[in-house]
Amino acid sequence: QVQLVESGGGLVQAGDSLRISCTASGRTFSTYAMGWFRQTPGKDREFADFVGGISRSNNFTYYADFVKGRFIISRDNAKNTVYLQMNRLNAEDTATYYCAAAGGRSPFNIPAMRSDYNYWGQGTQVTVSS
Repeated sequence: QVQLVESGGGLVQAGDSLRISCTASGRTFSTYAMGWFRQTPGKDREFADFVGGISRSNNFTYYADFVKGRFIISRDNAKNTVYLQMNRLNAEDTATYYCAAAGGRSPFNIPAMRSDYNYWGQGTQVTVSS
């Protein structure tokens, strides 16, 4: 069982940067691929969009096109934490951001579908004012 807790959300202005974190319980964090999803206003959580992910080994990353070049995902296995660095934020990035953990993946695999993830955090709100 893995419990995930996101933190670091808040209100920022367009063009600003923000880093949110997700800390996991347990000793097996390094065995999970980690992903970030976001639920934009008016969309149900079950339709949250994949933002990006990081593999459990070698820190391979993969991003959705709408954040490519602006967002960076990293992880610190010693701290059981995955980060989402968000740069050049705009109003369309306003959302609740969720981290998720996917077990049983090959070392370099990064799942992009919600159904591939076993554990989810409670979400952190990011609001970008224009």
